[in-house]
Amino acid sequence: MIQRHTCENGLRIVTEKIPSVRSVAIGIWVGTGSKYENEQNNGISHFLEHMFFKGTQTRSAKEIAETFDEIGGNVNAFTSKEYTCYYARVLDQHAPIALDVLSDMFFNSVFDSGELEKEKNVVIEEIGMYDDTPDDLVHDLIARASYGDHPLGYSILGTEDVLRSLKRDDLLQYIEQRYLPVNTVISVAGNFDDALTEEIKKRFSAYPSTRQDTVVQAPAFLAGSIAHQKTTEQAHICFSLPGLPVGHEDSYSLTLLNNVLGGSMSSRLFQEIREERGLAYSVYSYHSAYKETGTFTIYTGTAPEQVSQVFDIVSNLLRDVADNGITDKELNKGKEQLKGSLMLSLESTSSRMSRLGKNELLLKRHLSLDEVISKIDSVSHESVRAVAQQLFRQKLALAMVSPLESFPANVKNDILL
Repeated sequence: MIQRHTCENGLRIVTEKIPSVRSVAIGIWVGTGSKYENEQNNGISHFLEHMFFKGTQTRSAKEIAETFDEIGGNVNAFTSKEYTCYYARVLDQHAPIALDVLSDMFFNSVFDSGELEKEKNVVIEEIGMYDDTPDDLVHDLIARASYGDHPLGYSILGTEDVLRSLKRDDLLQYIEQRYLPVNTVISVAGNFDDALTEEIKKRFSAYPSTRQDTVVQAPAFLAGSIAHQKTTEQAHICFSLPGLPVGHEDSYSLTLLNNVLGGSMSSRLFQEIREERGLAYSVYSYHSAYKETGTFTIYTGTAPEQVSQVFDIVSNLLRDVADNGITDKELNKGKEQLKGSLMLSLESTSSRMSRLGKNELLLKRHLSLDEVISKIDSVSHESVRAVAQQLFRQKLALAMVSPLESFPANVKNDILL
């Protein structure tokens, strides 16, 4: 059973006991990411995530790593556009140790100037790795093509120039602005007792509230196009359309639509582009949901001379779904895919912890398993087709990384329907 507790300072704790397992996953979720940055500090959310691992007042970076190696657990973190998560997964008997280290990192990191400069080089190498990986780079470019100069279009990693300019005071100021108790959720899933929950309350209830939260203007989908010339064997292409915000009532219909179009090996895009025509090795679609908006994206990598053909196939497939809907087989298969994915994820304490953290942070509510199954079962031919028509009546955003100087003449960000 899911239990929620809100501390006096506004911090929320969400837990789910699973007595049948022998592990515990703990996550500290902070509602901040690249969407809450500006041109002068773009990349600071991700860089700060790195710096939390570089030593506290009582532990060095090596000692943090060794602690988890000694207990056979793991600790890590990630940054997205709207949230940052610090998490650990350990054997149930070691949960107090994991909590001790995570809270120590969260409250007592020193941000040593020497470590700061070294970690800048690490992240700059990470940026270089992405720049050398065109199928990663194109996803950053499609965000920029979709949202332009709005922070939702920023790269999560930031830029080398901005990173070089960051100082320790910049990190501390950003923590005061964004790392607020009301903006933080602690999620726990696994085999633990009430003592762990009480210890979380004890450690985080004194977490002080400082400045006002950052206000971000709602993004507008710009439907731009970016062609980045680079010496590659393939043309890596993304097509994006406005999607739905997180928690939208049609989210399950859109998720099923995505599965039909490009979410699996039996999807229409995969079967038509790869299996029937042999035009690509990798082709898929996905939906990214944010607080105020969403983005539906299709990616493929193909030979430069085949870009026009692939674009026409994608356009025709999208039009067909909007005009004619999906088949009974696709509808039933899609529902079973969603249910299966949900059920399998529940076998992982890490997945359950993530589900708790994201739902609480972004939605402030938790649906029961029966409620989710009911929403999946309620998806109909009509609801899927309605979502398809809504999405595909809008202009595309386009991004490409390839040897080509520009998009072929037929590749245009026009309205599909």
